[in-house]
Amino acid sequence: MHRRRRTALVVSAAMLVAAPLLSACGNQAHPGAAAVVGGDRIEVSTVQAQVADVRTAQNESDQSVQLINKSGQLSRAKLHGLIFDRILDKAAADAGIKVSRKEVQEMRQSAVSQSGGETQLQAMMLQQSWVAPNQIDAVLREQVQLSKIAQALGADLQQPAGQKAVGDALSAASKSLHIDVNPRFGTWDNKQTQLANYKAPWITQVTKPAQQEAAAGA
Repeated sequence: MHRRRRTALVVSAAMLVAAPLLSACGNQAHPGAAAVVGGDRIEVSTVQAQVADVRTAQNESDQSVQLINKSGQLSRAKLHGLIFDRILDKAAADAGIKVSRKEVQEMRQSAVSQSGGETQLQAMMLQQSWVAPNQIDAVLREQVQLSKIAQALGADLQQPAGQKAVGDALSAASKSLHIDVNPRFGTWDNKQTQLANYKAPWITQVTKPAQQEAAAGA
């Protein structure tokens, strides 16, 4: 039970930070770029490719109409995720943390077990987080990183103080990367480590079950 609560919390924490309309060409400073993070470009084409994978999976679902209608900000969510990937990499590097393929596989096995099977995991990730099947491992890697960063900081993600400690580390990493987002997509908020004025639509769905489970096991 403790392991289930811990894994659920890590998943919800990652989704809280890691989840956010992208439809344009790049700005004058960085033509063709959706964002520049730490001097590295995130191309519009990269975001579009991730969006296409999700749309393909949604169209293959029995609930395709509902899934597509509920993911109107899919492109912005994918841009957010690509930026947040790099923030986590920086925070992990600062803490001397590496993530092995074995750790990601173990996280996936745990997620599959909790979801009731691989098919159920894929359906849940697609519905709640707009994640295509071929994107699941990348999301799980983020969750492993987040958990290990918390451990390195001696932070308990079940406590407000622990959440703040991790949030501060991510904010510091974000600031150091000098993130420049194409103005057509908004601006980047270093403090919140997300696109400004954006709230992922699945935050309430994901956090409530985790909070209820934690309360039940307390």
